[in-house]
Amino acid sequence: MIMDQGTVLLTDRAWPDDTVERAVIEGAGFRLVSGPPEPASAAVIDALVAEHQPAAILTCWAPVSAQAIGNTDNLRIVARLGVGLDNIAVAAATDRGVVVTNVPDYCVEEVSDHAVGLVLAWTRGLIVADREVRAGHWKPAGARLRRLSSLTCGVVGLGRIGSATAAKLRALGARVVASTPYPPSDTGGVPIVGLDELLAGSDVVILHAPLTTSTHHLIGARELELMPPGALLVNVSRGGLVDTDALIASLAAGHLGGAGLDVLEDEPAVPAELLEYPGVMITTSRFLRTPQSSTCAAAPQKKSSVSCAAEPPAMPATNLPPRPSMECLHERDPDRQCACPPGFRLPWSAHRRGRAEPSRW
Repeated sequence: MIMDQGTVLLTDRAWPDDTVERAVIEGAGFRLVSGPPEPASAAVIDALVAEHQPAAILTCWAPVSAQAIGNTDNLRIVARLGVGLDNIAVAAATDRGVVVTNVPDYCVEEVSDHAVGLVLAWTRGLIVADREVRAGHWKPAGARLRRLSSLTCGVVGLGRIGSATAAKLRALGARVVASTPYPPSDTGGVPIVGLDELLAGSDVVILHAPLTTSTHHLIGARELELMPPGALLVNVSRGGLVDTDALIASLAAGHLGGAGLDVLEDEPAVPAELLEYPGVMITTSRFLRTPQSSTCAAAPQKKSSVSCAAEPPAMPATNLPPRPSMECLHERDPDRQCACPPGFRLPWSAHRRGRAEPSRW
């Protein structure tokens, strides 16, 4: 049952309007405030939060800073309309007892399809061939092609999307290995190796890791040097995983054979040096825009934000903020152990997961 009316702030969106959001949120008795469609600066979002005092924040790409989270005492939930949480000050939310959620199965098929598509475009020389024909050149003998089934593909991060990419590459005949700090119980037959071993033994390296303080510049000059000469690097995760200067230097030296980049470190700015190399493919995350992916991101989080603004969240939280007055696990099941700090109750969603687990990538 919905308690007192409150405000839900939609910071930005990747679709034409807020019709669906408005129907769900206002239908539940809440007021929806929509920010600008394109992601605004942290200062703009800080001001919107201070002005409207939301109980819930829905965000796509706009930054939800520690300042924004501290600008309202009403806030119960910050819901990311996607997977990654690098635009949300999760630690600040946790400190203030604010639940943070995401959509862990958002765009699994779209992102993995795109990763495989970039690999195939490189192995078959599709981009280079198309550019040459458009320029009036017909030189089939000059094609430098590769057989995917003869290559080893290394997947860095074996979460939902990484696992889907690995399965699709294996179906096409490639040998696949993976590196991940938290291997799933079922790796789908993919061997787990250390990152250095993966880099040294892979003709193609695909990044499916989140951007955190520990993964920033996960791939730098040292890591690129470990890769075999002529190898391909694919990044469909976050631009900050790759040291752009080191990538450009490796391409300039003729060591790296190509790169498939759907994300950039300082997007939307595109370094001019990257555009000089025909083996570099750059896209703009358009692969996300399918009717199925929009539905996947939209409905669960909008309902979750409304639910959590009034009562414990319907979706599992990505953080475990201790909060008073919420129903505790031992109040539902006295026979199970409870990890609540004295005087606090963890959200039911956290108990439902059983324990605090690090994000698996």
